[in-house]
Amino acid sequence: MVTMTIRVFLLDDHEMVREGICNFLESDDEIEVVGQAATVAEAFTRIPLAKPDVAILDVRLEDGSGIEVCREIRSAHPEIVCLMLTSFADDEALYASVMAGAAGYVLKQIRARDLIDDVKKVASGASLMDPRAIARVVERIANPPKASAALSLLSPQERRLLDFIAQGLTNRQIAEAMFLSEKTIKNYMTGLLTKLDMNNRTEAAIFATRLKGDTPGPATSD
Repeated sequence: MVTMTIRVFLLDDHEMVREGICNFLESDDEIEVVGQAATVAEAFTRIPLAKPDVAILDVRLEDGSGIEVCREIRSAHPEIVCLMLTSFADDEALYASVMAGAAGYVLKQIRARDLIDDVKKVASGASLMDPRAIARVVERIANPPKASAALSLLSPQERRLLDFIAQGLTNRQIAEAMFLSEKTIKNYMTGLLTKLDMNNRTEAAIFATRLKGDTPGPATSD
């Protein structure tokens, strides 16, 4: 019986972490690491060329997020399965991973054998996402804050920020678009979340995305 080799791509901004993961993944005869990247920019270029079956993506990177990479890659290449890897258990990142279409979300503390098993599971079409986490995301989508009441609370700048969040931009990209510092954007974000009675950016992204589908969308002028 011929066993198909699982092609894996690694995205992590620490070379030693990448090399360590690469070494133990390739200790399994059924897995081949076909590419690596240290940044979001490299990942966008290299993943389509490497044509992996599974992309293992670090959530937090110096120039962005693996979740952003997951969203774009899944959109352009839905045949590529994404497995998120992170050092911290973070509800916001978990929600965002679900929304981006990731098949799994695992901590870097995972044992080597378990990660190999998880790669094989997602490559075969299984999901490693906690059903409870998915249920919470679905609940947020189904029951967003009332749009008209929520938007009336926001300043013009906050409404612009909400529009950029709906586009999936990072704080750095939003800061460049609005000609403001990242610190100022973070302050606006805090105010926006408080007014919308939300706990994190992902909830705002879900609300903003739904809003763009149901209404003309937030204002984009000062």
